[in-house]
Amino acid sequence: MLEVCYKLTRKFFRAPNRPCKAPSGSVEPPPRLHFNAMAQAFDIVSRITERSGQLRLAEQKVAEAILNDLSSAASASIGELAQKAGVSLASVTRFAKAMGCRDVREFKFMLAQAVAVGQRFFDGVKTIPPGQPPELADVVYNDIHAVLEVNRALLNPDALHRAAELLRDARMIYSFGMGGGSTMLSDEARYRLVRLGRPVATYHDALLQRMVAATLDKADVLLVFSTTGNVPEMLTNCEVAKEYGVKMIGITALGSPLAGMVDVLLPIKALETDFIFKPSSSRYAMMMALDMLVLELALLQKDRSQEQLRRLKYVLDMHRGGGDRQPLGD
Repeated sequence: MLEVCYKLTRKFFRAPNRPCKAPSGSVEPPPRLHFNAMAQAFDIVSRITERSGQLRLAEQKVAEAILNDLSSAASASIGELAQKAGVSLASVTRFAKAMGCRDVREFKFMLAQAVAVGQRFFDGVKTIPPGQPPELADVVYNDIHAVLEVNRALLNPDALHRAAELLRDARMIYSFGMGGGSTMLSDEARYRLVRLGRPVATYHDALLQRMVAATLDKADVLLVFSTTGNVPEMLTNCEVAKEYGVKMIGITALGSPLAGMVDVLLPIKALETDFIFKPSSSRYAMMMALDMLVLELALLQKDRSQEQLRRLKYVLDMHRGGGDRQPLGD
């Protein structure tokens, strides 16, 4: 979708009299924009929705045609858009100006930016499964099951073993995560590792991560969580740590920029559906990878792990009582 947005940008903003192809051996400079794109930035879809009721009938028809199919409207010519709405070219021009744009070209550029977000966020209501809550529960369960099945196939025993060795031998383990699921799982890593007697700390703030990364050395290990592996702040902070020779374990998307930086990759695959109202199932992929990593570490230091877990069980039973099968601190 971003590629479509880029092509549309080139199509509608090519400087006048510039040849379509740069001369051989030269590099074509970027197209010259005739307006300040940053200053004009606003959510064009929300503006169309808010202002459509105040427009003339012809312009309302343009708004309706655009909102019914944003992708097609973003790529259509002014003539095609006018024909689809059943109005004149002048009505399309007036509509663009009513939306706060200088002309149709600027309007189409902003519409292309909006489309790049993804059509599923405009058609979300259409994706709601019919039926009562039990059926919605099946939708959630099936998505969790599907993401676990896919990510089960991505588990690599050799990579898990190498990552567990790094955690076992680390002077200190630092767990980084940013965003929703990644933040939660980085904290989860701390809870899991401390039960096995490993020194661990978690950081989520971008600036704190950078400060911590600058203090690390080769005896430390960085455990990084990122669903996309493409968060700029996270990548920059990992580059700082890498500069000081810190070993990194990444639980992140295969083929992502972060995946290319880490020493040991535990790849995950997110499976996002068109049902945007459901919580993301990607966190289950990260959780499974983390559980397998910690299990591998526990088995790698079996005697020590057994003693650590015994102590935990004893102290917790003395504190709260309970049966033999209660979880250890969960």
